Amino acid sequence: MTERPVISDEENPARAVSAPGIRGALGRFRVMAYVVGVGLLALCAAMILAYGFDQHQYTKIVGPVHGFLYIVYFLATVDLALKARWSVRGTILVLLAAMVPFLSFVAERRVTHRVEQGTAL
Repeated sequence: MTERPVISDEENPARAVSAPGIRGALGRFRVMAYVVGVGLLALCAAMILAYGFDQHQYTKIVGPVHGFLYIVYFLATVDLALKARWSVRGTILVLLAAMVPFLSFVAERRVTHRVEQGTAL
């Protein structure tokens, strides 16, 4: 088997998409973006059940799980942001995207395209 050459760029490491660090960080970010997006939708459904139908047991389960998953998403996002050298503004916007239902899915697609193209966020 031939080994894939590692592409590195000292000026802009985001351009080195095939570099193991950025590729792994992007994969972790993508997984967590989907997991947190689905978790937020589950939390919204649990809140509808809690406030609309007086079924509070679901928010007691889904709430802490979603909180934990958001912390993991936060860490995955910061890891990718540091490796791809995102701006502080771009990092904060991606972190806030996971707080709005369905927006984490949109942010995941845009971040993936930007990182694969090597453009800054």
